[in-house]
Formats: sequence, C-alpha cells, structure tokens
Amino acid sequence: MFFEKVVDSLHVKENIDIYITGSNAYMLSGDLATLLTGRYVEISMLPLSFKEYVEITGIPKEQAFSEYMKTGGFPYIAVMDRTDEKVEIYLEGIYNTVIVRDIEDRQARKEMNCGKRKITDITLLKTIARYLASVIGSPISIKSITNYLISSGRKVSANTVSDYVDALTESFIFYSVDRFDIVGKQLLKVNKKLYMVDLGLRNHILPRKRYDLGFSIENIVFFELLRRGNKVNIGKYGSTEVDFVAQKQGVIVYYQVTADMTAEETFEREMRPLKEIKDNYEKIVLTLDHFSLGNYDGIKVINVIDWLLENQI
Repeated sequence: MFFEKVVDSLHVKENIDIYITGSNAYMLSGDLATLLTGRYVEISMLPLSFKEYVEITGIPKEQAFSEYMKTGGFPYIAVMDRTDEKVEIYLEGIYNTVIVRDIEDRQARKEMNCGKRKITDITLLKTIARYLASVIGSPISIKSITNYLISSGRKVSANTVSDYVDALTESFIFYSVDRFDIVGKQLLKVNKKLYMVDLGLRNHILPRKRYDLGFSIENIVFFELLRRGNKVNIGKYGSTEVDFVAQKQGVIVYYQVTADMTAEETFEREMRPLKEIKDNYEKIVLTLDHFSLGNYDGIKVINVIDWLLENQI
C-alpha cells in the first residue's frame, strides 16, 4: 500500500498542512505512525456533547436531555427530522459501517501484513457488541463475557473473546476504563468497565430498548470528562467504589453519578465513598434530582444537566 508513503512525501513540502481522518486505531498503529513519528498530532473526536446538542437543536434543556439519551449525539441527529424510523435508519447505517465494513477492512489489512485474520465471525462480533452495550458501567472481564456466550450456546474461547473485544475498542465503539486504587495510587488489572461512545447507537443495537437512567447518565458523564481533557478511571477506596476519578494537569476530582438522591438510602450510598476519602481534592455528586442540591461537608451535589452545560475554559 502506498498511502502512507504519499502522506510522508507530502509532509516534506513547504506550506502544507495535512489532515487525515480515520475511524479506528489502525491509522496510528501501522506504517503511517512509523513514517510520521514525532511529526503528527492526534485529535480524538467524539459525538456532540450535550451542550453542543442543545446549541444546535435550540430546544429546552430538559427535553433536549431526554432526546440526547435516546437518540445520541452524532452530528446529523441534531439537525435531522428525529422521528423514530429515520433515526433508526441513520444509526443502522453507522453501525453497519463501523461493525461490518470498518472492522472487516482492518482485518483484511492485518491478513495482508501478517497472514492472520482474527475476526472471522461478524455474527459473534455483533453478539458481543450487544452484550457489552447491555452492561455499560458494570464491572466486566473477558471471563464473564466468555461465560455469558457459553451459557447462550456459543462455543468460544477466552482468547477469541479477547480478540473480538479488542476489535470493538480499537474501532472506538467502546471505551475501556481501568480501576484505580485511591489509597495505593495504582491501576488495578481486574473488573474494568466499558462505556459506549453513543447512547443512540446503544439503544439501536439492544434487542429491547433500555433507557436505564442511571447507567445512561453515567455514560454521558464519562465522555464529557474525556472531552474536558481528563484522564478517567473508576475509583476504589477500600471496599467502596467511586464512579469516576478524573485527573487533569495533576489535579484530581472525584465524581459520583446517580439519577436521583431523594431516598435517604441512595443519598447515603452515594455520599459514603466520598466522605471516606481523606484528601483535599474536590468531590462532586452529579444527579438529575433538583431537591438534594447543595454542599454537604465539602461535597458538592450538582444537577447533571447544569454541569453538562457549563462553560469550560
């Protein structure tokens, strides 16, 4: 293939800026990255933020949030006639492009380069994608995915499952998040979580529409933290868990995310991990609830919609 060499040859010319777009990690994992080492800047792109979605659609923020959770934030969604049928057709086109064409094309390139094609069963790939979409925000492992597939009647090895999950994360459909031991200040290798790049895509591929509010909000918050330039992990503090540990320029912020905090039991559950952390970094609970907002011994409870609409420097 001569694409990489053409790009490299153009790069040495004066007064030329080159912009290359790609939909998977292959773009910067092969010959192109080798040829351009130290001479490129990678810019990760995500679907529209909620703030961008509101600005484009011009609809009230509460209505916009409900639609955003249902249809997602791919740019054309914000300007199209958002009837259920038209949205489904549009999302099906994106899904098939990424799952079928993009991943298959990448596997074909692998086959040419090293004679090994790991992804051979698109039906299995879609089955794994649906399962991962159904468990966003929950601890997951290759073993648990393999066990699910075996219990569903699929004979599959853990190595195969690992290859297929890698294909889905390399295509940026799913993002893997490591757990971080807040006391030990180290990453943990077990019980990672996955989040899906777009909730509209998630709702599209699940066999039954699942607008599970808590995990949907958590998914939105995760990607907003990425947009704001944070490195994001799941926090572990003793036996408790913090939804997100966001680090940016050496500053840490701890986040809990919940749909509603009006029940006393829920309030205590969300606050407990943050109360136990003894450092002085900011601690925030994000919720749709309007009745529990305030400052509780230094822990801020903020409406998630207002937080998403904040202006960022």
